[in-house]
Amino acid sequence: MDLESDRVLAIRDLSVEIRRGDRVVRPVSDVGLVLNRGETLGVVGETGSGKSMTGLAIMGMLPAGGRVTGGSIDFGGEELVGLPAARYRALRGNEIAMVFQDSMTALNPTRRIGEQVAEPVRLHHGASRRAARERAAEVLALVGLPRPAERMDDYPHQLSGGMRQRVMIAMALACEPRVVIADEPTTALDVTIQAEILDLLDDLRSRLGMSMILITHDMGVIARHADRVAVMYAGRVAETAPTPVLFGRTRHRYTHALLSSIPSLTHDRDERLFSIPGAPPDLTVAAPGCPFAPRCEAATDRCQEERPAASAEDGGHVHACHHPASGPADLVRSRFTARPAAPAERPAEPRLRVVDLRREYPVGGRGLFGGRRTLKAVSGVSFEVAAGETFGLVGESGCGKSSLGRMLVALDRPTSGEVIFDGEPVSRMSARALGERRSRLQMMFQDSGAALDPRMRIGTILREPLAIQGAGGRAHRTARARELLRDVGLPESVMERYPHELSGGQRQRVNLARALALDPAVLVADEPVSALDVSIRSQVLNLMRGIQAERGLSSVVISHDLAVVRYLADRVGVMYLGKLVETGTTEEVYGTPAHPYTAGLLAAVPDADPQARPPRGARVRGELPSPIDPPSGCRFRTRCALADELCARTEPLPRPVTGTHQVACHHPLRPLEPAGISPKGVSQS
Repeated sequence: MDLESDRVLAIRDLSVEIRRGDRVVRPVSDVGLVLNRGETLGVVGETGSGKSMTGLAIMGMLPAGGRVTGGSIDFGGEELVGLPAARYRALRGNEIAMVFQDSMTALNPTRRIGEQVAEPVRLHHGASRRAARERAAEVLALVGLPRPAERMDDYPHQLSGGMRQRVMIAMALACEPRVVIADEPTTALDVTIQAEILDLLDDLRSRLGMSMILITHDMGVIARHADRVAVMYAGRVAETAPTPVLFGRTRHRYTHALLSSIPSLTHDRDERLFSIPGAPPDLTVAAPGCPFAPRCEAATDRCQEERPAASAEDGGHVHACHHPASGPADLVRSRFTARPAAPAERPAEPRLRVVDLRREYPVGGRGLFGGRRTLKAVSGVSFEVAAGETFGLVGESGCGKSSLGRMLVALDRPTSGEVIFDGEPVSRMSARALGERRSRLQMMFQDSGAALDPRMRIGTILREPLAIQGAGGRAHRTARARELLRDVGLPESVMERYPHELSGGQRQRVNLARALALDPAVLVADEPVSALDVSIRSQVLNLMRGIQAERGLSSVVISHDLAVVRYLADRVGVMYLGKLVETGTTEEVYGTPAHPYTAGLLAAVPDADPQARPPRGARVRGELPSPIDPPSGCRFRTRCALADELCARTEPLPRPVTGTHQVACHHPLRPLEPAGISPKGVSQS
């Protein structure tokens, strides 16, 4: 048991309510948490579980209409509930600091980053402008911002997402606080940058003697970086335990279901992901019983009527469940039966063929020698997709995945190269000829909220593509819209609702239904589940797998989430700075990666297993170079431990590892086929 002398923060029976007109939301109810000196407490749960609101209550930053209605927040012997505003301002940013989720909105776009990092030092320590600026440069260097002295006068929009997040961390650490609350600090970041940021937080916590509350919905992040875990559901703590204990001896049924919903790099691809039925409860209603009971397979009448009390076990393991689980996630899963096996031999004419595709965008200003500068988004990409096959595209943000996806469905024209659909070059077709084939090429967009017209009801949104293509009368289109909603698991009542009235998961189902309205032959899904909770994500992924199996769709799935792509794709292409560096079957690319970049991506994936810790040295380090001025030779060489003069001088061409596995690397991690030995490279112009 933890000694009280080690406690930095103790929360007891904390309750929060937020008044919105006549409605009262209770996002936090009777929460109890303890944070010890030098430890990381992971707080995990779905959106709406109360994680962030608990953090804001600690910071005294509840939204308008919000107030603490009960309980205690003890910070080093000082009670924070009811603390005068002046005293809270003295603590915030000095003793307790917060790293917010969205660095772009948290940073002031009108102020230089040096000023923003220096501000808390001037406010809390009374430092001069010069001394505060020196401290800002020191802290920016501490968090690993490249060339911090040069970046001090940049504005937030001039930095990448990873750099902005480092600036956010630097602001939080400028006054060396005792407690840092990191609220989803890596949600919007690539797996490589996520790993760097989390390692950075771990390192700084150890070096500076801080304690940290890590708020996230990613159980893999918790497994790798938290000492103890608190699982929240419907504003309450469902289970808390040391990390190895919770993952090895899961007790609460919600934690059990949450762990079962996660796609992993070892998941059987023919087995459906477990998905939690239903949705979290309405927090405006004080219902009796266990809040998870309506979604729990083990629930009984007692669960519906009596709220479970917290039960403590050895090792500091506490849970509130009438029917606790017996160990690691072991829920029964069903298997896909209709999914066709990937063909052993490639057909003579694939459904989709991409030949040396390139896309460049002019940018402002001129280069060193006066020429017009261009952003090289896609630089000579070639691959094929067979009928009924799913091809996955993985890579970091900025590597050209989304630009490539838009060209595949003819939303953008390539600068050069071809997209050939069923033997016809759609990239060169006239607008009229392309319009006749548009129904066969559809896209599922990343942001379902932005992709659906907020002024249109769902029924109108689903009828619209049918109306544009002149498919039947209104009665036929309405019947088709109802059929599509049934196909994606939504009730017909959704027809009369607007997008803002739906949850994120429901909107993404509507997004998929609209893409399927015209029975496409090819579906391009751009980050289809990146914004969804783990439980909703599993529902959408199962839905996509099932629909593809039933309809025989050819699909291209674009994502930086390697576990998602492994679950959906038959073959995979790894993109780096506009080029495909490795292609192969899913088993080949994930099981025996041949390119150092692929191996680095896989090493950075957080696994929901505290014992699964890949070698740190294998990860990809540093920032992605600019696609305006990519490195000569191999574009990955500036981040590769194996790079030499050949890599700087000569661009590597794709070479076979096996008959279905290719890699573009001068120093591959796997032996090549004899026929593929060392063709002469092509100099990078």
